[in-house]
Amino acid sequence: MKALVLAGGAGTRLRPITHTSAKQLVPVANKPVLFYGLEAIAEADIVEVGIIVGDTAEEIREAVGDGAQFGLKVTYIPQASPLGLAHAVRIARDFLGDDDFVMYLGDNFIVGGIRSLVDAFRTDRPDAQILLTRVTDPTAFGVAELDAAGNVVGLEEKPLRPKSDLALVGVYLFTPAVHEAVRVIEPSWRGELEITDAIQWLIDHGRTVRSTAISGYWKDTGNTADMLEVNRSVLETLDPFVHGRVDQGSEVIGRVVIEEGAEVVGSRIVGPVVIGEGTVVRDAYIGPYTSVSAHCLIEESEIEYSIVLRGSSVRGVRRVEASLIGRDVEVTPAPRTPSAHRLVLGDHSKVQISS
Repeated sequence: MKALVLAGGAGTRLRPITHTSAKQLVPVANKPVLFYGLEAIAEADIVEVGIIVGDTAEEIREAVGDGAQFGLKVTYIPQASPLGLAHAVRIARDFLGDDDFVMYLGDNFIVGGIRSLVDAFRTDRPDAQILLTRVTDPTAFGVAELDAAGNVVGLEEKPLRPKSDLALVGVYLFTPAVHEAVRVIEPSWRGELEITDAIQWLIDHGRTVRSTAISGYWKDTGNTADMLEVNRSVLETLDPFVHGRVDQGSEVIGRVVIEEGAEVVGSRIVGPVVIGEGTVVRDAYIGPYTSVSAHCLIEESEIEYSIVLRGSSVRGVRRVEASLIGRDVEVTPAPRTPSAHRLVLGDHSKVQISS
């Protein structure tokens, strides 16, 4: 069995972060989202992985390499433009061959991994297996319609009038039967080859399509709010340790990771929090659900429920919360401008001015 990981796409919902960085490499608890997916694939005893890459191909290649750090063998498959998930399957045909495969969206996050799902698929081998979860806004996802017996009877991609609240999670399992489907379907109204249309083709042609309702935690980390929520979820599972330096004037409370070379001086840290290597926290407060990456500076500031990327500084800022701060960013107080009243008053006027 092989894996196909999608790591292309423009990441428009995470701009401006994704103007200069791949969305799959934005860190959660100081580790890129993509790495969690690759680790889940390795834990499912899958070794051969094809990664679909686009404009950020070089950045993805630099981060993942040949896959050896995950116990994987990685092949990179260029996609000139993001033309849909089924298009990704189509261009990966030579890599996939006649093997079963799992398709994993590189910006998705699933707690608990996919091993049990893959094992069940290996045993039963339906032509396709999808994961479903209930969502409040189905119009933003692929949506499945089930019959009274729980069988998948229909699928739509981002429907204007959803027939259910069951959204497709970004993990799919296929036998080679899907290749015929992706070869014959036409682009949707969005101009993309939709994987939902390919699965619908399988259903219409009598193929076996099964669904599994996901019971664990799942997020599509496509926007800032979801990134922060996933960061919160991962930080809650931290195994705390302090490998950096914490002076006697500092207070560290709860589940906190302070990595090698980090320094905490005269500060208060309330976990769950992770502080990256070489970062300095001085005369500051770092509150729960905050990830500060490597070689940052947090000084005379308060920050909580936020993600700070490598090389950034937050200095002299009274309060920062629910924020995603990119790489090599400087956050400082705005300069104080003198306040003044400009008046033109006639004779014998009386004016009251608040001081």
